[in-house]
Amino acid sequence: MESLDLYALQQSYNQNGVMLCFNGPLTKSLIEEIGNALRNYLQNENASASTAMDVFAAYIEMTQNIRHYAARQGWNDSQAIATVVIAQDEAGHYTISSGNIVDAEDGRHLLNRIHGLAGMDKAQLKTAYKEQLRKPREEGAKTGAGLGLLDIARKATRPLICSLRPLADGLAFLSLIVVI
Repeated sequence: MESLDLYALQQSYNQNGVMLCFNGPLTKSLIEEIGNALRNYLQNENASASTAMDVFAAYIEMTQNIRHYAARQGWNDSQAIATVVIAQDEAGHYTISSGNIVDAEDGRHLLNRIHGLAGMDKAQLKTAYKEQLRKPREEGAKTGAGLGLLDIARKATRPLICSLRPLADGLAFLSLIVVI
């Protein structure tokens, strides 16, 4: 392994307002521990209760989605690595970014879904959320009802940003950015 310049990394994190950063396999207990650290940080920064709840909810939804996806795929820890970064900008907005490896076809489907949500205004997102809430859930469906992603989009102060980087063997790296 090359020598890592931790000082340069720290300076980059500070310059970009990074509060928390994680890279590796997400376990249930790790999601909980990082969530506790995030709550404490937000409390120490005197974030409003509603902002803190929205940031925390987005973090939990994003990380649990990654964990559940990897489990459905039957991937081991070395295949189920995720990157999560939480930052705050000068204007006080919080950015929750997550990235993980996905099947390329699954990634394209999610990319299209997120781009569709990004094109909706708040009223359209509210309507879509209510419609999704009323839809019967398909028995044996591989995924959730989709409410979590809609909820994140509703809480975001800017449209969701998503990208997909192709990898070898039919895989891709999916990145999602939410600003609250």
